Amino acid sequence: MQTAAASTGADRPALEVRSARKRFAERAALDGVDLCVAPGEWVALLGPNGAGKTTLVKAVAGRVRLDDGAVALFGATVAPLPNGDRSQLGVVPQEVALHPAFSARENLEHWGALAGVSRDVLGRRIDEALEWTGLADRADDRVDAFSGGMKRRLNIACSLLHEPRLVLLDEPTVGVDPQSRARIWEMLGELRARGTAVVLTTHQLDEAQDVSGSIAILDHGRIIARGSLDRIVDETLGAARRVELALRGVTDVAALGLEPGPSNGEVVRASTRLERLTDELPALFERVRSAGGEVVDVEVRPPSLQDVFIHLTGRELRDR
Repeated sequence: MQTAAASTGADRPALEVRSARKRFAERAALDGVDLCVAPGEWVALLGPNGAGKTTLVKAVAGRVRLDDGAVALFGATVAPLPNGDRSQLGVVPQEVALHPAFSARENLEHWGALAGVSRDVLGRRIDEALEWTGLADRADDRVDAFSGGMKRRLNIACSLLHEPRLVLLDEPTVGVDPQSRARIWEMLGELRARGTAVVLTTHQLDEAQDVSGSIAILDHGRIIARGSLDRIVDETLGAARRVELALRGVTDVAALGLEPGPSNGEVVRASTRLERLTDELPALFERVRSAGGEVVDVEVRPPSLQDVFIHLTGRELRDR
């Protein structure tokens, strides 16, 4: 599959959300969201349940009408469906949107026609999509016989037959096995290499950290952090480092100012975050010794996206 030629709007943001607001009854799902995505940029949109991610994705896709604010694609402000022109946008929903009684090829034909792909090029794009997804040998099999991972790969391909320059991916690997997840990310890596801009939501922090050049964290309807992981870590956690300890002879790790972890017989695990490692780590060892304990093992690791997320939201990012 190829990407559409970037002949227009190449110097303008692929996506620009300006002061987006949306309320449902008494709850503000979006509370003044601003988001700009450059052509070819990959942005992972993260947030706890109820943060507003789904509402934001639906607003960009034109399926939710904003109370205030605007959405622009490649410099052109777009209205909600059915009026807004979203021909350069591909939307891959979390819910698999396939006809179970159709074959893989028939599903691609159906969604390609709905996307307005002309018949003289649709056949070629379908063949390319089947190769891209690794489903060429199952092209004429009914989708209801496919595994969850196969359906997800086909679901992605159905949304990209019109070769959009910007793609919204809502939880693209949810509910699939590790092998299928790896294959999906291989597909998306090829998409990235073609220069397609992508906004993806995910509960897999390791995926967000590995594949996205930029991260946006949404909480209570507002974007509370935006940028590269290194920049967000520097702005939120600074020089702090996570220290993981294995202790022997300690019965109350909380009394030492540590977060308790799992226990394995006489060895207990604990952790903490230290700002000044060279000063604070020796002092921590001394506190353990004074309490009659022994440090069996210690691991110092740099801040992760999980650390940043918990620091900013006070919550872990968990699967729905």
